[in-house]
Amino acid sequence: MAEIVSFRKDNNNSGQGALVLRQLSGGILRLTLNNPPANALSISTMETLMGELQGAADDEDVRIVVIASTGNVFSAGHDLKELTAHRVDEDDGVAFFEETFALAADLMLEISRLPKPVIAEIDGLATAAGCQLVASCDLAICTDTSTFCTPGVNIGLFCSTPAVAVARAAHRKQAMEMLLTGETIDASTAKDFGLVNRIVPKQYLTQVVNKYASAIASKSPQALRIGKEAFYKQLEMPVAEAYDYAASVMVDSMLTSDAQEGIGAFLGKRTPEWKGE
Repeated sequence: MAEIVSFRKDNNNSGQGALVLRQLSGGILRLTLNNPPANALSISTMETLMGELQGAADDEDVRIVVIASTGNVFSAGHDLKELTAHRVDEDDGVAFFEETFALAADLMLEISRLPKPVIAEIDGLATAAGCQLVASCDLAICTDTSTFCTPGVNIGLFCSTPAVAVARAAHRKQAMEMLLTGETIDASTAKDFGLVNRIVPKQYLTQVVNKYASAIASKSPQALRIGKEAFYKQLEMPVAEAYDYAASVMVDSMLTSDAQEGIGAFLGKRTPEWKGE
């Protein structure tokens, strides 16, 4: 049976539920942004999501994480009203702006460093830091009506922090197209750009995401942990260095209990029993 935990109430929407809903079932931890209509990444929302991810890192019951949302907007990015309210601070809001963008960076890094895969489940608009969140996840699956943009230039900003994740998910010139024009792209274009893996009809979104998540959750947790870490590390290396590093990871992986079990199960034509070691 699924376990559902609501935690960290939204002070601005008292009684309307938690900022992030938590559901754990079959090794799949579903974290649902629950602050419609915008599902803005306020300080409270980011802290809540960060706390859930940090808790999932050491939770053996969690094999994979899905980040979803309620409403018609996946996430509209940072809370502009919250940011604007701090312009009256003595420092014109500098300290709060620094806190917000530093926390966002920590959140995105937490996703990439989490020793478990993270899938973004998108139904609706993912804009600015919301698009950054999608780009930061390991996999992304969206509905055919979902849209994406980095519209900072439309309001006198450049989406510099979203650019970090978007430029690493999409091709360089396509990332720059999004960042320079601020225009919204549809799901098909997002897939062409490399922002999402799959596009599915709305009614099948959760079903398809769960299919992917269940398939991944059935793999060796040790292999997933080692593999995800190695994947992101080698991306930042020159090719020759990446091969040397990857080869050393393969050697270490061959010595794990799960690798021995997996190879033995394959040769013996049986189902492996993972120990996560």
